[in-house]
Amino acid sequence: MPRTKAQQREATMRALVDEGTRLFAERGYAAVGLAEIVRSAGVTKGALYHHFGSKEELFRAVLRRVQSDVADQVAAAADAEPDTWTQLTAGCRAFLTASSGRSARRIMLIDAPAVLGWNEWRAMDEAASARHLEEALAALVEDGSIPDQPVAPLVRLLSGAMNEAALWIAQSDDPGALDATDRALTRLLHALRAD
Repeated sequence: MPRTKAQQREATMRALVDEGTRLFAERGYAAVGLAEIVRSAGVTKGALYHHFGSKEELFRAVLRRVQSDVADQVAAAADAEPDTWTQLTAGCRAFLTASSGRSARRIMLIDAPAVLGWNEWRAMDEAASARHLEEALAALVEDGSIPDQPVAPLVRLLSGAMNEAALWIAQSDDPGALDATDRALTRLLHALRAD
């Protein structure tokens, strides 16, 4: 049965994002050429330019997918917990685990700031995850689990710390890096709690 134009468009875009994700994760943005992406996706260079306009635009789509995948893992871990405090701690642990994987580490933490620039990367990072972290911390302030304080700076401090920790875990040769970071993060989060 022939596909509609919308189905064809969606399949082409999905193939380009799939192959872009795989290749950027394996070798990094700079080492991957457009010709390789389109050949691997089984489409023409014209199709890539039609749907994305440039390699950088394709990278943005890949980054959005990776961020969405990480956010889904964080949300699933948090949603499985019974209260706001364990939702925060489980979500933070899930973020460290998900973002220290090869695809997320390379695409989200290493290449994205370099390719897109710090300001655009931060804006995309905030759009993808800071809102959820802000909601979680605001709920903890509201229920008295952490002392009343401005939530916006706390979100940035915690988000920055977790991004750095995920990058360190991913680059570490220590097989216990994730567990050690999880223990340090647990101590850090518990320091936020109200007495």
